[in-house]
Amino acid sequence: MARVVAVAVTVLAVGLLLVALLLPNEPDHLGPSAFLRLPGEGILLAAVLLVLPPRTRRAGAVAAGVLIGLVTLLKCLDVGFYTVLYRPFDLVLDWGLLGNAADYLRETSGRSGELAAITGAVLLAVAVLVLTTGATVRLTALMARHRARAVRVVLVLTTAWITCVVLGLRTDGAPVASTLDADLLGDRAKQVRVSLADARLFRRQAAVDAFAHTPSDQLLAGLRGKDVLFTFIESYGRSAIEDPAMAPRIDAVLKQSGATLKAAGFGARSGWLRSPVTGGGSWLAHSTFLSGLWISNQQRFRTLTSSDRTTLTGAFRRTGAWRTVGVVPGVLVAWPEGRFFGLDHVYDGHHLDYHGPDFGWSQVPDQFALETFQRREFGKRGRAPLMAEIILTSSHYPWAPLPRMVDWSALGDGSVFQQVRRGGKTEQEVWGNPESVRTEYRTSIEYSLNSLVGFLRRYGNENTVVVFLGDHQPVPTVTSNSPRKDVPVTIVARDPRVLDRVSGWGWTEGLKPAAEAPIWAMDSFRDRFLTAFGPQRG
Repeated sequence: MARVVAVAVTVLAVGLLLVALLLPNEPDHLGPSAFLRLPGEGILLAAVLLVLPPRTRRAGAVAAGVLIGLVTLLKCLDVGFYTVLYRPFDLVLDWGLLGNAADYLRETSGRSGELAAITGAVLLAVAVLVLTTGATVRLTALMARHRARAVRVVLVLTTAWITCVVLGLRTDGAPVASTLDADLLGDRAKQVRVSLADARLFRRQAAVDAFAHTPSDQLLAGLRGKDVLFTFIESYGRSAIEDPAMAPRIDAVLKQSGATLKAAGFGARSGWLRSPVTGGGSWLAHSTFLSGLWISNQQRFRTLTSSDRTTLTGAFRRTGAWRTVGVVPGVLVAWPEGRFFGLDHVYDGHHLDYHGPDFGWSQVPDQFALETFQRREFGKRGRAPLMAEIILTSSHYPWAPLPRMVDWSALGDGSVFQQVRRGGKTEQEVWGNPESVRTEYRTSIEYSLNSLVGFLRRYGNENTVVVFLGDHQPVPTVTSNSPRKDVPVTIVARDPRVLDRVSGWGWTEGLKPAAEAPIWAMDSFRDRFLTAFGPQRG
């Protein structure tokens, strides 16, 4: 019986190490065929352990087991990052995002859900390290006891691996002779060098600011007396407009909304911006748009917000001609960055007078956030011109449950949304299949667009200028792993002189950018906008 148990444990050890060595780091590559390969690293490791002297062999086995476990954990992180952000984990710059993930869990599942997830992740990491180390030590001891047989097995496996390389044998598009972990570590070493150098590169880029010394009376001269609202629609990406499964409904909303606004005297021009992120990291996109710098990681964000860079919103404040406010329903803690962005006052998730339910991650429905902005700022009589940064969050992942439009006059304190939430779908229902996820994502974008257009139709006037855009593409489940990072951007105004200022941009008339409309890097918008609405040279 003891012999049977020993054999079973050995087989499990072999299986565990094969799974660890052959585990792909991208979710699209996960599948049975991924594990029908020969790991070159495992064969090389066995050969090295066989030639080590007995005194150092066990220490070598422990070190190798720990390394295999660490690489396995890195691949698990990669799978998670590819699933949400469509890129691998950055060993230098991405540790802060794990804290953001914990915040998301706390906001959607409560403190207990956050603690349970963190505890589970820590236990899993420890278990992986213990199991890979134990398996490596056990197999090393077995090879040492049966050295002659182990040498023959290693020679056979080496010959088989070289033969697969020479013949170019592949399984499901991948080489049978695998060097997955070696390639991964090589790529990650290059990434680390680039990431370590990124801070110096960014400081050089940030030192160049074309508008740092522009006199305040020359800033935004073409918008004096206007109310300018920069509005971000969460996850509003190119896929919403062009994906065949979503485009017809979104196209109908944009056409109807465009006709409604045109009847009210508004004109619109639309184009594309290329976001620095996809799937998440909205604050990085917001910062890129407003600062004119490419903010693609948390290190750049921290460096930016501790600087004196002129942001788009800050430029309005510098003139002294606008009151500047932020409507940020997703912010539930202190937000000192608001001062950096030049905001006189910030309405966060706790200060929007909302007493209704949350909708997934989104704490306040877009329609209610806009109505509160109208009541607290936009609708005040005798006020100064306004510049507002407004973040609409109802289209934020996981799109369950979703709010729906209610009569504007019935919004009250938000309690009306209790019944809406009770009729909504659960996250489990939505995420049962990709088609359902895309449907709910599309519905959320429709809601956000209808909320914004409804606000404009109800409260906009001849001095209203709205710039609305997406911050990034949604998660790969929605985009079907599209590599595109484009988001639509639109300027809406009733005064034709505003749109005349951007007539040279080549943007499409209306709320929907044409497929061939220009695609600008998002960090180029600040300078283009400040130039277009600065003093005109005759």
